[in-house]
Amino acid sequence: MFLPLLLLLLSVATAAVEVKRPRGVSLTNHHFYDKSKPFTCLDGSSTIPFDQVNDDYCDCQDGSDEPGTAACPEGRFHCTNAGYKPHYIPSSRVNDGICDCCDATDEYNSGVICDNTCREMGRKEKETLEQMAEVAREGFRLKKILIEEGKKGQEEKRSRLLGLQESKKALEEQVAMLRAVKEEAEKPEKEFKERHQRLWEEQQAAARAARDQEQAASAFQELDDDTDGVISVAELQTHPELDPDGDGALSEAEAQALLGEALHVDAASFQEGLWAAIKDKYRQEALPPVPPLAEATTEKMLEAPEEPSPLEDEGEGPGLEEETEEDEEDEEEENPEEDKEPLPPQSVKVEEEVEKDKMPPYDERTQAYIDAAQEARDHFEEAEKSLTEMEESIRNLEQEMALDLGSNGEFSYLFGQCYELSTNEYIYRLCPFNRVTQKPNHGGSETNLGTWGSWDASEEEKFRIMHYEHGTGCWQGPNRSTKVKLVCGKETVVTSATEPSRCEYLMELVTPAACQEPPPEFPGDPDHDEL
Repeated sequence: MFLPLLLLLLSVATAAVEVKRPRGVSLTNHHFYDKSKPFTCLDGSSTIPFDQVNDDYCDCQDGSDEPGTAACPEGRFHCTNAGYKPHYIPSSRVNDGICDCCDATDEYNSGVICDNTCREMGRKEKETLEQMAEVAREGFRLKKILIEEGKKGQEEKRSRLLGLQESKKALEEQVAMLRAVKEEAEKPEKEFKERHQRLWEEQQAAARAARDQEQAASAFQELDDDTDGVISVAELQTHPELDPDGDGALSEAEAQALLGEALHVDAASFQEGLWAAIKDKYRQEALPPVPPLAEATTEKMLEAPEEPSPLEDEGEGPGLEEETEEDEEDEEEENPEEDKEPLPPQSVKVEEEVEKDKMPPYDERTQAYIDAAQEARDHFEEAEKSLTEMEESIRNLEQEMALDLGSNGEFSYLFGQCYELSTNEYIYRLCPFNRVTQKPNHGGSETNLGTWGSWDASEEEKFRIMHYEHGTGCWQGPNRSTKVKLVCGKETVVTSATEPSRCEYLMELVTPAACQEPPPEFPGDPDHDEL
């Protein structure tokens, strides 16, 4: 508020009334210095004859008897500075050869001649104050516009919130209805899918049982060496892999234990009991080995040396070799059967087995129920997603409306905006009521300098400093935080960013919303321009 008052003083006519008073005494204190009476020190410590005032000897402890000399260390000299701002200087500076008062009154007896610069300084000060006053007036004019826009925006938000809440109720009813439709459509889907699964599992079980019976019958035939229709202890002993104790041989006692109390088992008893006990260990009998004679013949053929041809001895070898190579090529062309593709590998058979174990496609009726249920699920999920998004919008809007955006909502326009300041090292980014970040100029990750906390309640005027807290932690230090000082101005711009303390940042944001209402202007007297 000091700026308007200074301008008021600047513009109000001030009569230059000559008041008799000792050198160095201000106009407000002149009544203490009545030369017709003894002088009492301003601190009341003593009373002296008036002719001892400004006699260059310090009589008062507070130095009040020597306002115009340098005699008292605690004394003060008043610079009148007509045309500029009056102020006090220590009495020790009086007549020290340096002009401290712009009107040069402090060097009345030093021999130094100083120009009176008060008028020029007052003129420059006046121009500066007028510019600042213009900024304040224009800023406040813009602030009133911002207040109106803030009120309008707040009303729009209230209206929008009511609309969203009404839409939410309707959407909740739609979601509930679609959930019921979905659940109703899923009942026959579940029933027919389970039926399809059950029938397939029954078919699989029947197929496995048939294969098991087939394997049991095959094993019975292999074990029944004498084809008498029963399997005896001796016949079981021909399969040592059935050995229960791992000694590599199936003893008579072990074979009898497999048969139980019976001496032998027929095909029916084998399938009902014995096969279940041995099928995990049982291995089919191997194919008969290659006859020894054939093996010996093959070895002899491989070991027999090649006898030279008579024709080769007679010098016709090369020609015969060429004919032989041509005959071999003809034979390769005449025997295309040798180029037949090999049989499919075992993996193909495995894939075929897996394909057999795969559940067949659903029948037409079951698939129709599945499609109907899926369509109901899609509609339900789409509506549920819309409801979730709407609830999120309502929460965000309620949080925004709950923000303290100024006594009249003048700071509303800052919400959702971001302002940057580039320095030699960093780019600072301020997003009011959200967060503050710092990013290196030449690449690198962004650092959080704090998220919105509150206004500084310790300030005389509440809406002057913003607090941003709980930023990225410093190395072996606290979490970063930022104070943002708001300054009156015509534009909205970040003007400075510093780190006065480790991990504690200070920024300045110029904004019309920080401008205060200036006092009314009074007409001035152009003949008087004292500050």
